[in-house]
Parts: sequence; structure tokens; C-alpha cells
Amino acid sequence: MQESILVGVTDTQASRRATDWAAERAQERKGRIELISIVGGATGAVGEGAVVDQAMTLTQTRLDREAKRIGTRGIAADTRVGRGNPVEELINASMIFDLLVIGSDYRGPDAGISRGPHGIRIVAGAHCPVAVVPDIDLAGRSGVIVGIDGSPTSERALAVAAAEADQAGDRLTAVMTWSTVPLPVGMHSYPTTYLSGMQKIAEETLGIALAGIGQRYPDLVVHRLVERGYPENTINRLAATARLTVIGSHGRGAIARFLLGSTSREVLARVATTTIVVR
Repeated sequence: MQESILVGVTDTQASRRATDWAAERAQERKGRIELISIVGGATGAVGEGAVVDQAMTLTQTRLDREAKRIGTRGIAADTRVGRGNPVEELINASMIFDLLVIGSDYRGPDAGISRGPHGIRIVAGAHCPVAVVPDIDLAGRSGVIVGIDGSPTSERALAVAAAEADQAGDRLTAVMTWSTVPLPVGMHSYPTTYLSGMQKIAEETLGIALAGIGQRYPDLVVHRLVERGYPENTINRLAATARLTVIGSHGRGAIARFLLGSTSREVLARVATTTIVVR
């Protein structure tokens, strides 16, 4: 089935990286791609209409230029200019697509810039998986990282990650972490039986999650990693050299649709590679 990809376009280097990533994916998978930009900020002031109309025209010109740029690779892209709140418009537009792609201006741990609140809200509210592409050169990277916690959401993340890794011939690294309860007052260390028990439970949970993956993808190389710590730290550490990371998010309830769990939020705040968020 042909994959439909929606790309949120702005006039930034990060956006161009996102467009390139989406274009390459569409070309490899014979997918359909649409570029969308939203003109926002209108307040209804007198004389504002002419300004907004000019902004719409300039935005369409920018989209046509991007479509022409990726068209040189033989990729045909549709374009659309919307008007309104950019976050809400992108979320609504995502309803009929298989994947939404947005750029992130994060340039690495030394840049000190993290993903802004608009990007987080788009990821949390989107009706389809979202790929967040950082403003980092990812050439030469390999491997797919997926975070597992035993939840139905992480099962869906694993399914996506395994399919992505298998199609690209990449190794899949499935990550699960565990943490201890606070050390009680008066105790100086945790019993070794408690620590080894937590490790064993996590390993068993990961094993259950991965059951059946080998049968479905017999050629897929899967590396299991279980360690004590916080998942966002482990995922971001591994993602620094990986081609792709896949993580899960909350569902789309009335409130949850605009929230991300702490792990997803922290991973995206310091996004180290292209990261697909599924629900």
C-alpha cells in the first residue's frame, strides 16, 4: 500500500532537512508526498487582509520552490497553503496521512537549543505517527533504536521499528530500562537480590515483547539492551550514532492528545537522530 507523507514546511534549514528525509523515503517506497505551510498570526485588524494575502502568496512560492527542488530527483509533490493556528492546522491535516514529518532546530548537545513547545504539541496531537528530523547531518549512520516498556504503545513502536530496520537491512536495538524505588532512610545500599531481580524482570519483559519478531523478520538482527537507568538517557545515548529511533507516546484522549510522556518529551527535547513517535 502506498504510504502518504505530509511534510510541515517552514523557511528554515531544519525544514529543508525534513523535506529531504521525506522525499528520500517517498522515493524508496514509491509513496505520495504533500508539502504544507500554514500562515498564522492573523488577529482581524483593519488592513490585515492584504498582508495575509501577500503572506499566502509568498508562502505558496516557497512551497513551489521546495516541490521543484525535490522534483529534480523524480519526486512529484503536492503543495498546500493553510491559514490559522499552525499547530492546530497541522494536527487536523494529519488525519488523512500515514506519516507527518516536521523539522527540529536542535543541532546537537553543544548547541543548547531544544525542541520548542509547538513541535511537542504537534507530535502529541497528531492523528498519525510523526517523524521529527533534527538539523544534524546523519549521513553514514545505521541502526534503529526502539524503546520498550511492556505497554501496548511500545508494542506498536516495536512493530514500526522492526519493519523500518528490516526494510533498510539495519540492526534493531530494543532498549528497556529499570529504576529502583527510593532508598529508605537508614539503608545505605540496595540488596543485591533486589537489583538482580529487577534486572531479571526487565529482561523477561523485553523477551516477551520481542517474541515473534524473529519469525516475522527472519533476517533481522536484533540486539537486546536492558540496563538500570532512565529510558530517555539510554535512548538518546544510543541515538547519537543511529539512523532512526522509534518511541511511543500517550493515546489521543481529550487531554492526553496534547501531552507527551516524560520519556517522549525528553527524547524529543534533545533529539539525536530522526525519531518516529507512534501511538
